[in-house]
Amino acid sequence: MSTSDNHSPAGSERPAGNVVMDRREFLAGAAAAGAAVAVGATSLRAEPATTDLLPTRVLGRTGQRVTILGLGTAPVGEGPVDVQGAARVFGEVLDRGVNYVDTARIYGNAEEALGHLVPKRRDGLFLVSKVSTDSGAKAELSLAESMRLMKTDHLDLVHIHSIGGKDIDKVLARDGVLEYLLKQKEKGKIRFIGISGHNRPARFVQMLQTKQIDVVMCVMNYADRNIYGFENEVLPECRKQNVGTAAMKVYAGIKGGFKNHRSGHVGCATEPGYLSKAMAYGLDLEGVGTAVVGPYTVEQAIQNVEFARAYKPLTDAERADLLAYGRRLAPTLGPRYGPVI
Repeated sequence: MSTSDNHSPAGSERPAGNVVMDRREFLAGAAAAGAAVAVGATSLRAEPATTDLLPTRVLGRTGQRVTILGLGTAPVGEGPVDVQGAARVFGEVLDRGVNYVDTARIYGNAEEALGHLVPKRRDGLFLVSKVSTDSGAKAELSLAESMRLMKTDHLDLVHIHSIGGKDIDKVLARDGVLEYLLKQKEKGKIRFIGISGHNRPARFVQMLQTKQIDVVMCVMNYADRNIYGFENEVLPECRKQNVGTAAMKVYAGIKGGFKNHRSGHVGCATEPGYLSKAMAYGLDLEGVGTAVVGPYTVEQAIQNVEFARAYKPLTDAERADLLAYGRRLAPTLGPRYGPVI
């Protein structure tokens, strides 16, 4: 098994059905997003589901209820699978009730593949993409292409990606990407603004201090807690501001890190017997709303859903065993995602 990943406390609630947004309500309330957050996800309604329902959580101050498993699309999108094959993998996950979909313009054919699935499911999805630039002008081009490929006229969340590698002064400049995204939020083209990345947690904290960030996605797992430490440096600030949080790389990623990202056969850094516990570790973190996991195959995709469906908080003994395993594993992983500081 070579599952990789992209990339709230105990007691998750189970929803009455799939999350669905009324598009007319969204457009009418885009200018009053702050008020919508205060009263919760009032623009959502439930529909019958045909499978056992996945647990959901509210994603921080967005007020939106999302499944505790998010679909990561990088491994398939960047791999050798064609568009139809990618759509099949993604469809298997969505058919099983996952409503949080994480993608990016830089993820190969992922957005094109999602374009075969999104139009008929749009109201039931929390659709996330990314812009990998500090420039507002470049972000505009990237965002337009993402929406064109996915055949949607709005995105629920857009991350400023790889924030650990960005010049924060440029990100915050008058012609920078944050200013551009704030304007798109006002226009209703995007609903929420996030930051995502793998390294330099201090830069995440610096961006959070702007008070303009609604969601953070960062590396949080039982092993990298000993290397990057997002759990200790970034997650507390997210909790303080009620910023929604998505844990990625919950399986500690592909062996070797980015250089092997397109090679699923290399195998996951986590031993198969620890995979479900690794997911549970991420979901056990206070404030985490969803774990974003990117499968390489249909089999892995289905297994991830089953792990999420069967999720229970780790016992003290399970947690101690997993953390001991993580301390042994961490020196073999090293800072493969870039600098820590």
